[in-house]
Amino acid sequence: MAVASPVPFTISMALVRGIAAGVRRRGHDCEALLQRAGIAPELLAQQGARVTTDQYVALMWRVLETLGDEAMCQFSRPLKRGSLELIARQSLTGHSMELALQRMCEVHALLQDEVDVLLVRDGALAGIVLRAVGSEPLPNFLYEFSLRVLWRLTAWLMGGTLKVQHFDFAFERPDYANDYGETFPAPLHFGKPCSAFWFDARKLSRVCSRDEQALQTFVASWPAAAIMPPRTGEGIDARVHAHLLQSRPQWAGLESTAADLHMSAPTLQRKLAAAGTSFQAIKDELRRDIAVSRLGTSRVSFAELAADLGFADAAAFQRAFKGWTGSSPGLYRARPGID
Repeated sequence: MAVASPVPFTISMALVRGIAAGVRRRGHDCEALLQRAGIAPELLAQQGARVTTDQYVALMWRVLETLGDEAMCQFSRPLKRGSLELIARQSLTGHSMELALQRMCEVHALLQDEVDVLLVRDGALAGIVLRAVGSEPLPNFLYEFSLRVLWRLTAWLMGGTLKVQHFDFAFERPDYANDYGETFPAPLHFGKPCSAFWFDARKLSRVCSRDEQALQTFVASWPAAAIMPPRTGEGIDARVHAHLLQSRPQWAGLESTAADLHMSAPTLQRKLAAAGTSFQAIKDELRRDIAVSRLGTSRVSFAELAADLGFADAAAFQRAFKGWTGSSPGLYRARPGID
């Protein structure tokens, strides 16, 4: 029987490794934190492995509760609990958006020693730029996590949303960059001198009108809000995803999906190709995410899960799952002792 609840995103294990590496640099046991978040430590070594957003947020909470670091152990000194609220609160003292973002950058830079955080104008664009202080290369995840946090904070200051024109990264394209699509939904530029996100500079003239109540609601939404917003959108890939989700457990095919979206199958294929994906890729990503989520939260049998996902039998499902993630579904089984 299909699960009617919304399907969570899954996240590349590379981002879990980023947290785990920071925890280890601090000399702490990351395996215990992973297990408490419902993540099998063995999955760290699996290149294609994934976790649900719920598991990822649970891991972040474990780090916050155990180590008291809102930066997930990425800096040489922790961003103690309350740092995010301090940054947001100081930003609110700026009347204009430009001044609010300048103060956001200044306070963040004061709380750690690894990167300067700057508000920069470049023609029609404005950017929040992270520039390494020293000459030593910094972990990819430090930039990835910091950009995500600063983007979500900037979006909140601007009223809740902010379209990014492009993201820059101060490292070469990693082998997991294909998973950036949901976390960083804009063109990606790698090998840049600094990491940054860029947006329409005209937004700097806005008035920052957030108040104390809004601040408390925002702070209460973390760390979940740092990961990614709910899956929304009107793109053709989002429409196909939604249609497939609604069609379970029958799992609509290409022809019927195209007909329901009022176009021919070749037209749908062309539109998806232009969006950088395909019908089969969307279907497999959705089935993968459902499988990872259900394996981590229930004791569903492989046979039942195979039927729900449209496979002929458990063996076919297990082969597909290993192709999607590089691991057997047994590694993703819900484990006792998760809190």
